[in-house]
Amino acid sequence: MGKPLSTFIFLLLFINCAYSWKKDEFRNCNQTPFCKRARSRKPASCSLIAADVSISDGDLVAKLIPKESSQENPAKPLILTISAYQDGVMRLKIDEDQTLAPPRKKRFEVPDVIVPEFVNKKLWLQRLKEERIEGGLVISSVVYLSEGYEGVIRHDPFEVFVRESGENGKKVLSLNSNGLFDFEQLKENKEDNEDWEEKFRTHTDKRPYGPQSISFDVSFYDADFVYGIPEHATSLALKPTKGPGVEDSEPYRLFNLDVFEYVHDSPFGLYGSIPFMTSHGRSRGSSGFFWLNAAEMQIDVFSHGWNDEYSSVLMLPSDQKRVDTLWMSEAGVVDAFFFIGPKPKDVVRQYTSVTGTSALPQSFAIAYHQCRWNYRDEEDVYNVDAKFDEHDIPYDVLWLDIEHTDGKRYFTWDKMLFPNPEEMQNKLAAKGRRMVTIVDPHIKRDESYYIHKEASEKGYYVKDSSGKDFDGWCWSGSSSYIDMVNPEIRSWWAEKFSYENYVGSTPSLYIWNDMNEPSVFNGPEVSMPRDALHHGDVEHRELHNAYGYYFHMATAEGLVKRNDGKDRPFVLSRAFFPGSQRYGAVWTGDNSADWDHLRVSVPMTLTLGLTGISFSGADIGGFFGNPDTELLVRWYQLGAYYPFFRGHAHHDTKRREPWLFGERNTELMREAIHVRYMLLPYFYTLFREANATGIPVIRPLWMEFPSDEKTFSNDEAFMVGNGLLVQGIYTQRAKHVSVYLPGDERWYDMKSGSAYKGGAIHKLEALEDSIPSFQRAGTIIPRKDRFRRSSTQMEYDPYTLVIALNTSKSAEGELYVDDGKTFEFQQGSYIHRRFTFSNGRLTSSNVGPATAGDHKYASECTVERIILLGLSTQPKTALIEPENRKVDITWGPLLLRGGPGPSVLTIRKPNVRIADDWTIQIL
Repeated sequence: MGKPLSTFIFLLLFINCAYSWKKDEFRNCNQTPFCKRARSRKPASCSLIAADVSISDGDLVAKLIPKESSQENPAKPLILTISAYQDGVMRLKIDEDQTLAPPRKKRFEVPDVIVPEFVNKKLWLQRLKEERIEGGLVISSVVYLSEGYEGVIRHDPFEVFVRESGENGKKVLSLNSNGLFDFEQLKENKEDNEDWEEKFRTHTDKRPYGPQSISFDVSFYDADFVYGIPEHATSLALKPTKGPGVEDSEPYRLFNLDVFEYVHDSPFGLYGSIPFMTSHGRSRGSSGFFWLNAAEMQIDVFSHGWNDEYSSVLMLPSDQKRVDTLWMSEAGVVDAFFFIGPKPKDVVRQYTSVTGTSALPQSFAIAYHQCRWNYRDEEDVYNVDAKFDEHDIPYDVLWLDIEHTDGKRYFTWDKMLFPNPEEMQNKLAAKGRRMVTIVDPHIKRDESYYIHKEASEKGYYVKDSSGKDFDGWCWSGSSSYIDMVNPEIRSWWAEKFSYENYVGSTPSLYIWNDMNEPSVFNGPEVSMPRDALHHGDVEHRELHNAYGYYFHMATAEGLVKRNDGKDRPFVLSRAFFPGSQRYGAVWTGDNSADWDHLRVSVPMTLTLGLTGISFSGADIGGFFGNPDTELLVRWYQLGAYYPFFRGHAHHDTKRREPWLFGERNTELMREAIHVRYMLLPYFYTLFREANATGIPVIRPLWMEFPSDEKTFSNDEAFMVGNGLLVQGIYTQRAKHVSVYLPGDERWYDMKSGSAYKGGAIHKLEALEDSIPSFQRAGTIIPRKDRFRRSSTQMEYDPYTLVIALNTSKSAEGELYVDDGKTFEFQQGSYIHRRFTFSNGRLTSSNVGPATAGDHKYASECTVERIILLGLSTQPKTALIEPENRKVDITWGPLLLRGGPGPSVLTIRKPNVRIADDWTIQIL
């Protein structure tokens, strides 16, 4: 009884005390020595110069050495390498010189993030050009980067930058322009009176290799704002953290942590880390900077004038405005990427050319998900499923949290509560629905548990600093953690998802990875000690932010393996890192049921999209607390446009399924969910665009309107693709809402069809039944207007095309369709159509593969309605070619559901196949 009782008491105390954000449980910069040191440095403090600059093996190489060093204590040089890649990407690497007396260990470089295709895009640098400036006193070496751009290294003082071509070309991005670069090399031994240990609260970090941090400044030129570096619950445009007008602010922290009820408007780091920042300004456009490093990172954004007193010693261009930043990391190497843009979408494409684009999800995964900690048993599951049908609310996935397992042993079922898991999954699958179960990285230390027994015998656990299996506390009590950095161990883990190993699983069961920061209840900052050891004697401090990424990767590979590589996986992960987009979805973690968290969900998901992760969302209604009914309704109305759309709640909250709040509120939530199902063809097309190009599903307004300064800091509204603008309502009992509609063209209200002028702020009535959403003039949006119990049941339904005409009476849009399940689309098995409307004629043309051989995808689906918005005439008929068939144009409803609504011009029953070429001429 002793150990189980102590486990229960510990978990009970943890649950009661930890379900709120406690500032003193986490380190701030002053309690983090590497951050404190880096932040205290003054501009121009870097004494390194570049020497022996040359071209070697297609790269620019140089040594970084102190300008002055004594013979008694010579400094070891750093090795710098600059490489150029196609599409305007420059890579900078700086590491210790391994040819000298090697340090006790090699500094960690993050594996398995850069996609192989990127490596093959390397340009072989042939020529090095030298320039002298400032009267010939300063030498720079210049290499070709791409058409119109060059990479430059200034020798003394050392600086690396990208500029427009030519000696007087304007700078785009630079590193060490402010002289803040510092690289703490690994030491063999402690110096006299040097203490390497660090203490925080009751924990001691032994730090056997001593200080090894890196810091440097990065400048973005002609930039008005910078964005990115998730995950933080803060504004889209990053606020300054240091400099004039900033008081007592922390840097933006990147350190994956299990944070309960996080506070909004804070630079505090949350569950994931992507050290990628993009800038945007009206005069030039966009650029980006990415540091591939998995150690803890802190990033300052400086306010204007922070370095004015050093302007006489810093050689900064006075004719370009600039945003300066400071990047600080505890360990690793410099492996940095400069992205020249210049358009916002160019930067995203360049970044995802390095880390990969978003995986194309199965079609069910972009529909609505219903989750709770926890649905109690099979009866509860069946009841919830039936209630959705009873209330005519579609959904696609029902989720089970940790209580479904046998004592928190993952890959098992509680035999009393879930005695027939396969039958349960099959009953839901018969309606086209799926289930998701949770699988976390903490493995219960129980000799009778086969996962623990195997992992222990094979040595597959992370070790503590003494070399023993690390033992920490999480939901399962005493737990150890799989060492996912090792590919062999990831492969072993993937096998656990086979139907033979995961008894009770079926092809309709998918996976949720939670707590994979990793969360350790009794660890420092609720995580793993930094001196824990991974495969290859890598310290946890060096790869902490990538731990959840490798866990996500291994789980996704397991779901691919279980069906012999045929079907796409679905895995939701809380922790993330660059490259996570290749393996599934993420969400914004344990948010709260309040209006501020509804509001901050928009910049959080937009930021994830900007940094490569399109498939993301926030828990509808907030995980913690009980939302008032109005908040819950507004959250459904907004969440219907999140890429990942899931309702979820903590087990201490009241049940909040959509039918529990009275008939009218049920109707409002039902209609919000129906909006998502109506737009599924459009969303799926956008997910394919994200898969092909990296461009996110939901976008900041400035991504579509890059010269409109009013959009640069607007994070209350967002674009869904290039065609829809959505404005949330973020205040209780709002009577009106102001919406800025950018651009010169009109916008059409999605509910009423009314036209609104672009380039203006509109004060609108805050309607109970919807939030403001508009279709952009000049776009064509595909929909499916018939409502079913699940997206699967909509597969063969006909389409509606909504044509919103611009001032030239033209519009265009696309539709992408495949089997929604397998990887066959990678072999060309899909339909991809482009619709264009011009001169009164709608044309459908093929933009997919001309021939796909045995992999051709076939569909008999047709277009049953074509809605015309903005047509000034009122024609009666249209001619379909090549059939030479006439059809009627009449007044019809804009929406088929939601009660009486406006009538709009509609081409009824053209019945043209989506797979065919055709034209429809309005007569």
